[in-house]
Amino acid sequence: MEKKQAFEEKLTRLNEIVEKVENTTLSLEDAMKLYEEGNSLIKDLQKSLDEAETKIQVIKDKQ
Repeated sequence: MEKKQAFEEKLTRLNEIVEKVENTTLSLEDAMKLYEEGNSLIKDLQKSLDEAETKIQVIKDKQ
């Protein structure tokens, strides 16, 4: 069973991908793989942020 990555780990990996794409010469195939991975991380991070925002709103509404 694969361990679920923490938000911070995903954000760190996304930053690594951005840095690699910006600062190195990659083959088209490697660039596409990194793009796909980065895009997936962005979706996961946005989902986590949306869930956190919803939880915060619920807490605020209870006050």
